[in-house]
Amino acid sequence: MSTTITKTMPAWLNDSYGPAAGTRRETVATPQPGRGEVLLRIRATALNAADVRLMLGDPLLMRLVFGLRRPKQPIRGNDVAGTVVAVGEDVDAALIGDEVVAELDSGGLAAYAVARADRLVTRPEALAPEAAATLPISGGTAVQALDAAGISTGQRVLVIGASGGVGTFVVQLAALRGAEVWATCGQPNRALVESLGATRTFDYRTTDLSTLPGSFDAIIEIAGSRPLRRLKRLLTPTGVVAMVGGDGGHVLGPIPRILRGLLLSIGSRRSIRMVAAVAKRDVNEQLVALALAGRITPVIERTLPWDAAVEGLARLESGHTVGKVVVLGMP
Repeated sequence: MSTTITKTMPAWLNDSYGPAAGTRRETVATPQPGRGEVLLRIRATALNAADVRLMLGDPLLMRLVFGLRRPKQPIRGNDVAGTVVAVGEDVDAALIGDEVVAELDSGGLAAYAVARADRLVTRPEALAPEAAATLPISGGTAVQALDAAGISTGQRVLVIGASGGVGTFVVQLAALRGAEVWATCGQPNRALVESLGATRTFDYRTTDLSTLPGSFDAIIEIAGSRPLRRLKRLLTPTGVVAMVGGDGGHVLGPIPRILRGLLLSIGSRRSIRMVAAVAKRDVNEQLVALALAGRITPVIERTLPWDAAVEGLARLESGHTVGKVVVLGMP
């Protein structure tokens, strides 16, 4: 495959912390792949809640790692589908031309981005780039949350926040494992969540969880803030609450809530666990295979052209996204 790689490229930058409206298109140097890396021509980028957190620099604690006054990496976007157009040292040149799915450290909202070769997963032609790009972080987090909770056939699972990017995958994957899935979401999204495999759904605005009949082997709480003692009381004697993300203060974010969960788990058979998902190539391979076979279906609220990247970030910033928002690569 012959590809002309320009020395500079267009990219969407957030070089200061703030809302999506501050994102602007700039021309920057095209990155070069280092040892063990490849250069991708981006075909599609799926946005995640983490993109908004990094864009806003919220909570403040995260700025110790990602930049005190401004983001160290100003280009958002971690989940991508792309074409390998160049390779770095110690990477097989035969990869050039391959269509792949990858989880980046950052940089997806650009014409090109660097990815670690050991994270690449082949994208089959039958799986569209925009669908494939949704899988690594949201799908991977869903798998790791279900693993942390030990979900298996015959168990009853409550998914709190089921209509978002992670939640729509959690519902589908839990149902595939043979679990009975109950879920909370907004009233307009109940039919969608039920179509994904939920047996019963509840409007989170009007439902008092303490009134739900029975108990749960696991609760998957996504970006929640409900009292942990209340969630714990909904569990079976050996049940697990798996927290994915979570709301918190402007300074420390969810850390105080995580610590409360650890304290509440001491000496109890009911446990509260924080899910800190990491990139796992084998998990991404499984997700690609499931999506290709039609056993899971990425829920994409909107697919936007590259020029509408700011609109995509703003939509995610609103906090009301159903499923995923995907930005296509440059035409």
